[in-house]
Amino acid sequence: MKKEDKILLLIDSIVNVAIGLLLLCYPLGIGKILGLPKSEENFYVLILGAVILGIGIALFIDLKYYDKGMRGLGLEGAITINIIASVVLIIILIFGTLNISDVGLIILWFIGILVFSIGIVEYFRNKLFKK
Repeated sequence: MKKEDKILLLIDSIVNVAIGLLLLCYPLGIGKILGLPKSEENFYVLILGAVILGIGIALFIDLKYYDKGMRGLGLEGAITINIIASVVLIIILIFGTLNISDVGLIILWFIGILVFSIGIVEYFRNKLFKK
């Protein structure tokens, strides 16, 4: 695996693990601190956090053990997840009616743009430098 691909996977892994852990801490009050939307039930937030954390760990496995033949999610899977998830989040932010604080909106916009940007960089890096 090329050094640039490893750097992209590391950044992507760190972002996913951080978002996943934040969502898993939602019931502890992190959502309120960050100004994120309220949820009557924590079930979906926790499941989403677990999935995103799992994606981050799968990316790390791909990064760390690629040379040993062990595969995690892989770059193509990360690209797909990043672009789809970020576009859906951005559409919600543009057309939705979220009743959240300005801080929450800024954080969600930051996450949406960051994840979309990572997906685009990964896409073009993968397309231009395919083996």
